[in-house]
Amino acid sequence: MSKQLRQEQITVVGAGFAGLSTACYLAREGYRVRILEKNEGLGGRARTFHHEGFQFDMGPSWYWMPEVFERFFNDFGSSAAAHYELVRLDPSYEIVFGKNDLMDVPANDKDLFALFEKLEPGSSANLRKFLEEAEYKYRVGLGEFVQKPGHSIMDFADLRVVKASLKLQMLTDMATYVRKLFKHPQLRQLLEFPVLFLGATPENTPALYSLMNYADLALGTWYPLGGMHKIIEGMVSVARGLGVEIHAGAQVQSVLTEQGKVKSVSTADGNVYPTDILVCGADYHHFEQEVLAPKDRVYSESYWQKRTMAPSSLLFYVGLDRKIPNLHHHTLFFDADFNRHAHEIYEEPAWPEDPLFYVCAPSVTDPSVAPAGKENLFFLLPLAPDLDDTEARREHYWELMCDRFEQRTGVDIRPHVVYKRGFAHKEFKEDYNAFRGNAYGLANTLTQTAFLKPKLRSKKLRNLWYTGQLTTPGPGMPPSIISGEVAARDIHQELTGAKNLTSAPSNRTHA
Repeated sequence: MSKQLRQEQITVVGAGFAGLSTACYLAREGYRVRILEKNEGLGGRARTFHHEGFQFDMGPSWYWMPEVFERFFNDFGSSAAAHYELVRLDPSYEIVFGKNDLMDVPANDKDLFALFEKLEPGSSANLRKFLEEAEYKYRVGLGEFVQKPGHSIMDFADLRVVKASLKLQMLTDMATYVRKLFKHPQLRQLLEFPVLFLGATPENTPALYSLMNYADLALGTWYPLGGMHKIIEGMVSVARGLGVEIHAGAQVQSVLTEQGKVKSVSTADGNVYPTDILVCGADYHHFEQEVLAPKDRVYSESYWQKRTMAPSSLLFYVGLDRKIPNLHHHTLFFDADFNRHAHEIYEEPAWPEDPLFYVCAPSVTDPSVAPAGKENLFFLLPLAPDLDDTEARREHYWELMCDRFEQRTGVDIRPHVVYKRGFAHKEFKEDYNAFRGNAYGLANTLTQTAFLKPKLRSKKLRNLWYTGQLTTPGPGMPPSIISGEVAARDIHQELTGAKNLTSAPSNRTHA
């Protein structure tokens, strides 16, 4: 599928979604591409590990925006179905508001509108309006905004984009928008919960991000059988098929530069890789402040300290020696004060007194991820970044989550745990060099959106680009895949003058 080989050697740091995406698009253009990955496992935050028949996805667990994944594989003459089987979850997820106060979020429109009507008579009309506006934001966002490299405000000066921005509600906050349309507190929480991971309270998040509600409620929640790492395996297969070299266990330690250009990168194992173009898909802050020499840095440490970060997380990967009855694939525990927990993440960072949390049970859908008769659980508790992370604190919240899980299921899982592994700030820093131990990158606040994010291209080094969750368009699996494509397009334009990448192969399929 790739063109005749070009002269330029391109090095990509990091084999996460963004790094793999960048590598694939550039290799398709005929460039010689290598990836240097710090960890032995590929996938960045979407790595996987195994233990005595259990398979644990380490990071992302929500498969939203299926068309973004499909489009990626289509662009290389393939399809998602060629790499994994995708199933839609129904209900999409369950929300626990209190003991015996549960909400199943249905996968079909009819039942969804009926749910809103039941809780707030007349609200289905507002839901229809809300979703129509969210769909517009989603289509324009994916079609226009996220495809811009964000070099400057001029990237968004196109008349179509200016007109569209007026309807995108960039200056209205999510809380105000939702509260104008809905009065029932549970419906408000249902619509506001996706922004909890964007890095700000609903009051400080642009209403633009109701596009996530369209992805959630209209496009649905999906799962790739075999685990989320199947997506990474598919992307790695595409990359290797295009001739991309992938070096695992190759941590980049330094960059040699001359006269404003990267000349080579050196790894911890003593290897030196000459390169014509360098793309950093690793943590932006770490690469700038720890890998680059001071003279080559664009941003100061004070700049980074002033950034508003999305949350970190306390994670537990848990294997049980039994099944749990009446459990859904995704369960959100909102049986605590939503606003208080959000305040403890974003406004006055602290370990939460009474937190919300989330449980994923992929073995409910996929028996391949746990031994027969056993359950695979993933607990996630959102936290402020850079907290004092101790084993005692972790165990306190483990006990708290187990108590509330027992209230929901009637099962005390503690005697049935055959495997448990914790992961929080310390591991995010150790494994991913994550700035302040964040899990989700920069907060998507208005002052950190689009061209106000850290730049895709270095202003100091002419052949250095960045991709991934700390730059355009932002965190998450679909945005990271798009970020890789945007970076590849910008690099290709710089090297050839072409404004677009080569069209997808003629055997492209459609989602």
